[in-house]
Amino acid sequence: MTEHADVGDPRLYREDSWRPHFARLRREDPVHYHPESPYGPYWSVTRHADIMTVELDHRTYSSASELGGIQIKDQPAGEELPNFIRMDPPRHTAQRKIVAPIVAPSNLANMEGLIRARTARVLDGLPRGEAFDWVDRVSTELTAMMLATLFDFPQAERRRLTHWSDVAIANLDAADAVVKSEGERMAELRRMADTMAVLWKERAAQPPKFDLVSMMAHAEATQNMPLNEFIGTFALLIVGGNDTTRNSMTGGLIALSDNPAEYAKVRADRRLIQNLVSEIIRYHTPVIHMRRTATKDTKLAGKAIGKGDKVVMWYVSGNRDETAIEEPERFDVGRPKVRQHLSFGAGIHRCVGDRLAEMQLRILWEEILTRDLQIEIAGPPVRLYSNFIRGIRELPVVLRH
Repeated sequence: MTEHADVGDPRLYREDSWRPHFARLRREDPVHYHPESPYGPYWSVTRHADIMTVELDHRTYSSASELGGIQIKDQPAGEELPNFIRMDPPRHTAQRKIVAPIVAPSNLANMEGLIRARTARVLDGLPRGEAFDWVDRVSTELTAMMLATLFDFPQAERRRLTHWSDVAIANLDAADAVVKSEGERMAELRRMADTMAVLWKERAAQPPKFDLVSMMAHAEATQNMPLNEFIGTFALLIVGGNDTTRNSMTGGLIALSDNPAEYAKVRADRRLIQNLVSEIIRYHTPVIHMRRTATKDTKLAGKAIGKGDKVVMWYVSGNRDETAIEEPERFDVGRPKVRQHLSFGAGIHRCVGDRLAEMQLRILWEEILTRDLQIEIAGPPVRLYSNFIRGIRELPVVLRH
């Protein structure tokens, strides 16, 4: 059998050196078995069509927490944190239904003015002519404010939400990890749960309101969650509402900086902004992978998958699949069918907040172009040591206008 790199190695994403490994897998062995890795044996699914097959067959390919969950690395035994993304129907369906209305089109329309005003304030407050960290001042700030709004969490404490998101997704082997052990991670997440429990009790005692805490506190499917599920659910909502959008905000800036001709097209025709947003989300791919566990013996692209096998869908590879996307390595703001990417997943687990993420990115680029900001990248990005979130921790920039 041909030797292939372990694409689960977080160093590939820290160094941004993953592309050739996946190109070779797609070409030579698109559903590839890795018999040994730090995460145990697993299957790599690297082509768009095969990833869609797995996504759309939740009976064969389970997300259940008790089978290992949604990451290549199993949750620590006895400390599983179930939530609706780590559930199969019917529990998944009941819980997802509770939070979905907050990101329904009618509510997004209500939030657009608030998001635009905040975006304008953040951009107008940036220093001119001196280096600053785009991730901290723009991407993290905007997503933290949005998260606090969704939870009706005190805006003055919004960066606590960002911190808990970092804790939840931290790779403990990273030199710069915010927590150094599973014990430390759980202690921080329990602090998060204690904080949310105070809000929960307040909201449960009041008439229902239109924020995530109140909606869950008043819903039968979520009002009596055990502690680990309570922690898992809030961690999911915080990470889902934060990490994907903030990293796309930064990844998009890098992509446009690397492709000035594409940026010029958007400057010349602002109708391209909606297309730009989808292309940023495809090209950056903020969630690197999702994992499933086979519930029975099955076949995928001619390969025999065994019951209990770990099946990893590499979204970063599917979004670069030459058989599904024309010239996928090219950043193209005019790309046709641009929303046919895998960054939001598909099927029953498709990202519930996809339209909110797109709206936040659209407004950011509309407001940048309105101000004709000349954003110059002043140094290399510091990338996250992770095989799950394609994160950017720091990006120094200078505004020239």
